[in-house]
Amino acid sequence: MKLLVTGGAGFIGSNFIHYWLAKHPTDEIINLDLLTYAGNLANLADIADQPNYRFVQGDIVSDEVVDELVGQVDCIVNFAAETHVDRSIGNGLVFVKTNIEGTANLLEAARRHGVRFHQVSTDEVYGDLGPNDPKFNELSPYRPSSPYSASKAAADHLVRAYYRTYNLPITISNCSNNYGPYQYPEKIIPLFITNLIEDRKVPLYGQGSNIRDWIYVDDHNAGLEAILLHGRVGETYCLGGDHEISNLELAKEIIQLLGKDESYIEFVTDRPGHDWRYSIDFHKAKEELGWEPQVDFIFGLEATVRWYKEHEAWWRPLKIKI
Repeated sequence: MKLLVTGGAGFIGSNFIHYWLAKHPTDEIINLDLLTYAGNLANLADIADQPNYRFVQGDIVSDEVVDELVGQVDCIVNFAAETHVDRSIGNGLVFVKTNIEGTANLLEAARRHGVRFHQVSTDEVYGDLGPNDPKFNELSPYRPSSPYSASKAAADHLVRAYYRTYNLPITISNCSNNYGPYQYPEKIIPLFITNLIEDRKVPLYGQGSNIRDWIYVDDHNAGLEAILLHGRVGETYCLGGDHEISNLELAKEIIQLLGKDESYIEFVTDRPGHDWRYSIDFHKAKEELGWEPQVDFIFGLEATVRWYKEHEAWWRPLKIKI
């Protein structure tokens, strides 16, 4: 199979490329990435010279670049997105351009060339949950809270519309919070880890009571693999880590792993419109695809802390930009 992976120099995309080529060494991947601040070719330096991998720098909003590449592949896996909620609150227009217009451009090219399309989306399109609400599933209504999640929700709707209107072969995955190697250090887990390595405090929104469901990045990639190989066309699959934890509890776990104490927690003004709780019901993926998360959260968190300790040369230049 020949895959076009968009946004493949980012956190999840680069991990997916590593995962896919390790599992499917005869497949071919073209990685299309604009290399904005979160795209980093250092994530893929170890496979840059493989004959079945090719990198193209370009924008998914560009008709010419996208059309040329889509004509060479069997499937598009769309990771390309602006993702950080705080940045979307500061400037939502760039999220509209990339996440909505870019997805529309990819869909048009997929329609022209008859190419399978997979949309990598987020649980944030569902809004948030109260403490006793049932988990999100594929039938949960969309109630996005931020410009980021609204742009991803709009993109998901476009993907479904192309299936309904043009019979384009599509699938969608909505995943909970990812963590693991190569995550840009503005996100909570790598930010906390790298701050503590630098003997700096960790900034915690509000009282740290917001709850997230965490999934190790390669568990997510295994879910994407199952969808691409066995998922039903036109369907959505929710992928969750089965581990809910408050941001305060998360901070304490990371602090303990770095040998610090709780004086390193600094409570800061809460994020506007901060979602209270995310939680994913992955029953459909388990029943239909035989997928469920395998990596224990604490084991994965220990591995992630170890990776950032061993790769200071990767993240230190990035921290300067934050």
